[in-house]
Amino acid sequence: MDSNLPRLILFILIGCVQCSPDDGHHDGPRRYDYCVLGAGPAGLQMGYFLSKAKRDYVILERNSGPGSFFNKYPRHRKLISINKIYTGSQNREFNMRHDWNSLLSDRPDLLLKRVSREFFPPADTFPVYLSMFEKELGLRVRYGVDVGRIRAVRSPEGRSYILTDQHASDYKCRVLLVASGLWVPQRVEFVGSDLVEEYESISTDPEDYKDQAVLILGKGNSAFETAQNISGRAKLVHMLSSNPVRLAWQTHYVGDLRALNNELLDTYQLKSLDGLAEIPLDKIAITQLKEQGRRRSGAKKKGQFYVTLKKYLQHQDEKNGSDVTGEETPGYHIDNFSMRKPYDRVISCLGFRFNFSIFDSSARPMNSDNAKGRLPRLTAWYEGENTPGLFVLGTAAHSRDYRSSAGGFVHGFRYTVRSVHRVLEQRYHSNPWQSTKLSTAHLQSWVLKRINEASGPYQMFEVLGDVILLRGSHCEYVEEFTLQALPQFSSLSGHEVSNHGLIVLVMQYGKKKVDNLGRGRAYTEWTRAWKSNFLHPVLYYYDQLPTEEEMKLRPSGWPLPRPKAIHHVVEDFLTEWGTPISHIQPLRRFLEHCVQTDLRAFYAESCFRAALTHRKPPLFCQHGYLKRQGVAPNSQPWQRDHDAGPMPTERDAGTSGADPAFPNYLAQAGASISSGLKLDF
Repeated sequence: MDSNLPRLILFILIGCVQCSPDDGHHDGPRRYDYCVLGAGPAGLQMGYFLSKAKRDYVILERNSGPGSFFNKYPRHRKLISINKIYTGSQNREFNMRHDWNSLLSDRPDLLLKRVSREFFPPADTFPVYLSMFEKELGLRVRYGVDVGRIRAVRSPEGRSYILTDQHASDYKCRVLLVASGLWVPQRVEFVGSDLVEEYESISTDPEDYKDQAVLILGKGNSAFETAQNISGRAKLVHMLSSNPVRLAWQTHYVGDLRALNNELLDTYQLKSLDGLAEIPLDKIAITQLKEQGRRRSGAKKKGQFYVTLKKYLQHQDEKNGSDVTGEETPGYHIDNFSMRKPYDRVISCLGFRFNFSIFDSSARPMNSDNAKGRLPRLTAWYEGENTPGLFVLGTAAHSRDYRSSAGGFVHGFRYTVRSVHRVLEQRYHSNPWQSTKLSTAHLQSWVLKRINEASGPYQMFEVLGDVILLRGSHCEYVEEFTLQALPQFSSLSGHEVSNHGLIVLVMQYGKKKVDNLGRGRAYTEWTRAWKSNFLHPVLYYYDQLPTEEEMKLRPSGWPLPRPKAIHHVVEDFLTEWGTPISHIQPLRRFLEHCVQTDLRAFYAESCFRAALTHRKPPLFCQHGYLKRQGVAPNSQPWQRDHDAGPMPTERDAGTSGADPAFPNYLAQAGASISSGLKLDF
């Protein structure tokens, strides 16, 4: 063996280390157009869109792999996001309605079902899927970059952001996309809070809770998964929070308590020792009795904790609540106080908050008004209100739809991330929001296609909606626009609204509180569609863009201001809105009212007769049969809806002030569909 070979190998290795792009020492900051902070699902989703658009970007991740949050959380290792593999459909877009874990891409096989076939997948599979997503799409991720400081700077080129990591290396970008998620545990300060164990550090072995009385602070999914894990071994489990438990099937909010975690409700309501109570957490104290109290009672075991009320304490300002007397416990004042007996352990399961600490004053987003200030305050297009060029993605952007839609979860924010990317493309690259140009004759077909297949508005109900720009004989269909930004539609999307007006398609729930499992919970008559309680399509017609003032003054619970005309498509048990009389006919009559055009579809035979006998055949015949695209006699209405393809664009109008119970434009909608020739000119 050549004696110089080891020396040569060492020289090559040293050279490789010195040339490595991951080295932390540089003369100046690395510069990018876009910096994405975090390689979780939101960061990788944005990375995909930036990569596809061939933008200059980098994803910075402090850990050694993507989705590191899911390596630890949820602690009991079961995701509550469904992974429904079998839907009976081969339509990719429709199937994403029932796949709550996969990210968006142009790869039909890049779905979570490749790594798990379980309906509720194990948490360990999600980082595996994210790693597969990152590697197979070739996303630009730099791991091991722990950003500890973010500041904004101004230069002749404009505002930019500088991110400094643990090696004092800087990354400079003109647009910062924060996708760091929520991982800082939420704390509530109260007397004795130092005696409480935390969700992130407790044992997950049920045997460690054998024959113990356990008090859990919180009633979210993390609290209930903890309770469910230990209830088979614990003597009893009590749960305490400021508010009563909220069930997802009642609220339609996926972040509320899900059925797979609610076994403790059975043992509570069927009186098997466990229980739920409500007291504002800032009003309580977790205490231990003084030594003399323990000796006098003779029954107090070492390490047991009592729940008391702050108002009973003699020294309320003290944080450490371990030194109290029997007179300071609520049982002394109320002998049947619900939590008068001691607990062996108290566990806090109060969720997580956004990490504001890494931002200095020049770049720090403001705290949200909702979610107890745990999230950043954002505009309707997910930009910090006081931080231009800084956008927040993923779970941390949930302040925009907190407790009202799915923006805090993968199946929701994968679409809001796409919306943010479209805003970026328009603002920084003059690429208008993606749209489809259609003949007005095909508008009904396209609307039916969207309400029966589209996943974005379906998952992000009342937050994302389709905007239809009417332009006479043509229209322009803009998908998944952020509804609360409708007053800024033209500047954000790059599309102008003409004097023909616009239609906004939204998926929404009814606003009346009903018994979700009781009789009369749903309506089937299309004449009462406006009373629908379950998720259903709603179309709003405006003759001009709503103003910001109108958006602020919209009716309570409405996603949009009052329109010139509104149409509810009646709720459907199968969530399939394609029946001729209940769904299609009323929709057609509404659209005809808006565009002031006959939108009926005709067979080729009828179009031929109309062309011979009328100076102006129906619009469908003008854009269909006369261009050799007539409907064959054996086709079905649903086939016509899907076969109508996109065409170039322009647009049309209409007004109405009708009774919502039975609008005038629907007066003839009860008639059955006719393939014959019935023209009114």
